[in-house]
Amino acid sequence: MSPSTFDIAETTKKRNLIIKKSKDLGFDVIGFANPKLPKSVKKNLDSFLNSNFHGEMDWLKRNQHRRESPENLWSDVKTVISLGTNYGPDENPLKNLDKKNYGNISVYAQGEDYHKVIKKNLKKFGGWLAEELNCNLKVFVDTAPIMEKNIAEIAGIGWQGKHSNIVSKNYGSWLFLSEIFLDIFIDEDIKEKDNCGSCKKCINICPTDAFIDKYKMDARKCISYLTIEHKSQIPLQYRNKIGNRIYGCDDCLAVCPWNKFASKSKEIKFLSKRNDDDLTLSKLSKLNDQEFRKFFSLSPIKRIGRDRFLRNVLIAIGNSNDKKLAENALNNLKDDSPLVRGAAVWAVKKLLDHNEIIKIKAKHIINEKDNSVIAEWDNNIS
Repeated sequence: MSPSTFDIAETTKKRNLIIKKSKDLGFDVIGFANPKLPKSVKKNLDSFLNSNFHGEMDWLKRNQHRRESPENLWSDVKTVISLGTNYGPDENPLKNLDKKNYGNISVYAQGEDYHKVIKKNLKKFGGWLAEELNCNLKVFVDTAPIMEKNIAEIAGIGWQGKHSNIVSKNYGSWLFLSEIFLDIFIDEDIKEKDNCGSCKKCINICPTDAFIDKYKMDARKCISYLTIEHKSQIPLQYRNKIGNRIYGCDDCLAVCPWNKFASKSKEIKFLSKRNDDDLTLSKLSKLNDQEFRKFFSLSPIKRIGRDRFLRNVLIAIGNSNDKKLAENALNNLKDDSPLVRGAAVWAVKKLLDHNEIIKIKAKHIINEKDNSVIAEWDNNIS
């Protein structure tokens, strides 16, 4: 099947059909982009990776060349369709940060795994496009080395805010992105301009000062990175600042003034089906592997595994200032995972007084073989 170019009238007709079909399938916004990205995209990616701001996300560097341009990923691509799906919450997520005995989960992970939800609709859309346009295509939803935010900006979906995520006039900072690569030409949309102005709320609210400058983030300091991507113990200097965030962080997104134009997602699978009692730190700290997998069976949280999740829960327990939760931390000192035991040590030391800690340390350290856990007993908690 060879690529083709529509005449202007045909292109307009096809574009309107494509836009309508995207809405019918649940996508909230759509745009068309030229796959040739500006040289600044490669330059900024090089700078980010060469500064090691990606931390343990080795896949970013491993696929760097393919990530630099859609054409490096698929040489036949002529047009990229960028799609935005609203996942706006039904309440301001910042209010949950005051519930110290409860775990706070990032908005994007409160419902079902968006990859699976969107990919189902994306495949339907792709099948329709292939037949309607007589073309070859590839579909992606955060599953390939694609500079999706830059593409979304070029396609007019929104602009990259100072928090580095896409901001939309209609949906604020709450858009999931996905893409369809086509081997035919369709006229591109007008790039969205930056509408952040002098606002720096997203930068100023960051608990860990992860933004080294506007539009530039050191991911190694970001709570989302630390609670999701980081595989070992969370560095001491960030633990107090994490608060009760047990999976991700929405602070920079939630504070964006453009959210005043946003609306709650119409996709019920993105909305939380849990009540507060499901997310008590006490309950979450008791999950074994089987219970964890069942509890988060449809959630993206399942991908980080039970041990990393309990590490996060125990950090939140240490930050709770609730001595009643010390028992939950104590119970995890005997866990099979050194990652969990180490975080439990920190939580115990945060909640109990010095004399109690000395006795507990003497009881547990004598049989401890893991150096990282021993180091936690010897570290200062601040």
